[in-house]
Amino acid sequence: MPVDSLPNSILAHMLAISNVPPPPLHSLPRLRLSKTINYGQLNALCHIRGLKSDQHSSLRSEAHDAFIKQYPQIFLREKTVLPKVSHQVDKRKSALKLAEKKHQPVMAHNISAYLREARGGPSIDEKEITEEKFQEFLNILKKLPVYRTTHEHNMVWKILQSIPELTSQFSNEDLKILSKKVISETWIKGSTVIGDDGLYVLLTGQARRRVKVFRSLIEENDSIITSLYRDSFLFDAELQDSTVAQLYVPSKKLIVKQWGIFGSLKDRAEMDERDRSVVTDYDCEILKIAAKEYEKLKLEKVKHENAQKLKLIRKCPFYETWPTLSIWELVSICKFKNFPPGHVLVESGTVISFVGYINSGYCNIYRNVVGLVDLPINKVKKIKKLVYMGKLKEKESFGEISILLQAPFTCTVITGQEVEMAVIEDKDIQALDPVTKELMIQTAKPTFGHLTEEDVKSEYIKSVQAKEWKYFKNKTIQRILHSNGVLPGFGRWEHYWPTFPKNLKKPLISYS
Repeated sequence: MPVDSLPNSILAHMLAISNVPPPPLHSLPRLRLSKTINYGQLNALCHIRGLKSDQHSSLRSEAHDAFIKQYPQIFLREKTVLPKVSHQVDKRKSALKLAEKKHQPVMAHNISAYLREARGGPSIDEKEITEEKFQEFLNILKKLPVYRTTHEHNMVWKILQSIPELTSQFSNEDLKILSKKVISETWIKGSTVIGDDGLYVLLTGQARRRVKVFRSLIEENDSIITSLYRDSFLFDAELQDSTVAQLYVPSKKLIVKQWGIFGSLKDRAEMDERDRSVVTDYDCEILKIAAKEYEKLKLEKVKHENAQKLKLIRKCPFYETWPTLSIWELVSICKFKNFPPGHVLVESGTVISFVGYINSGYCNIYRNVVGLVDLPINKVKKIKKLVYMGKLKEKESFGEISILLQAPFTCTVITGQEVEMAVIEDKDIQALDPVTKELMIQTAKPTFGHLTEEDVKSEYIKSVQAKEWKYFKNKTIQRILHSNGVLPGFGRWEHYWPTFPKNLKKPLISYS
């Protein structure tokens, strides 16, 4: 049988290419190992004995349980390194390596910060302090405050701002003032530090808080009593009788570590012993904020605030002729308060509960008026509306007559913006001596008491007419612009060119 030409050509082509070498082999791309998987643990997990046994065998069931239990171990977890300032810097480490050391910032939502605080460790929640910066901080504290530079004062202030126990007790301004008075004290191992005269912050070393215990002096096997002869400097004993001693013993659990605090600047008489004193386990550097410096700060704040109140009340129109002694009676009972915008201080027809002296901001004054509102089907309805009549500005007061004469306010007072004012409560006003109250009645006047009903109605009519005129003007302008094909924001004239002609010598718009 003759062979067809097409198979012959295919056979010839196959013979022709039989001597052609195969194409070169290409290497497979390397697999990128994941950084979050422990491949050694994964390999061991896949080769658990009994995993490939019969489906109904007990060995397979045990292997399956072991697989499920060990499965989470194949995932690598990043180790959280808690930042810590070591007690002694290794001399072999160069300053360059210390500077390059990275400190992870502890954020407020990081649970590790709260765990360290609960265990007595550092609880700084802002950017961490490097070794060099911390050493410089210690050197600054060893200087007397009068010898520190402005830069050194600012550095101490910034580090104190990073200690939550201090920021929770003091404002930023108070902490800035106290930072210029803090000092550092060095205590040797085994010292008992009593925090009666200030607030203490542990900078280096470790200490234990003291707790109160009662021990019998008769028992010979009492380890605490027998240790009194060896370490008597650790304890403070107050004998209640001949057989029982009240001892202050260092606790093994209540440990104070770096940045921990003890002592107090407030209510020191009611302070518990564990918060008042510690016993050092090592040589320690302790920062001290003296209680007397804090008392000076409070006195300066009170003095400055009273001077502001005196200046504010004296500048109010009703008190310009008052004697200084009478104004000081008001200064001693008033206090500053802040009110947000839109806060209703007093409503019309009610007796106000305080006297206000506006230090900053302003208050709007409104009067009630009965107005008519159009309803469908040619009907009207009477409603009460507030009419703006003016404002109370800075260095003005209100509320004196309403409290002393128990007269209801004739207007509504609403803050126009955030307002700071000195406030005297009504009970404090009523407790003033009769001379001061009579002087206040004679000099003060009702707030916007000169307004009559005719003035309020006239102002209401003006506001309604202005509103109607504004509405009519806007509607008329919109109708005229729309009828002439003018759209606001797209020019005054209308043209129909789809594109701008090139090389146009004549203007695009002709004025006729």
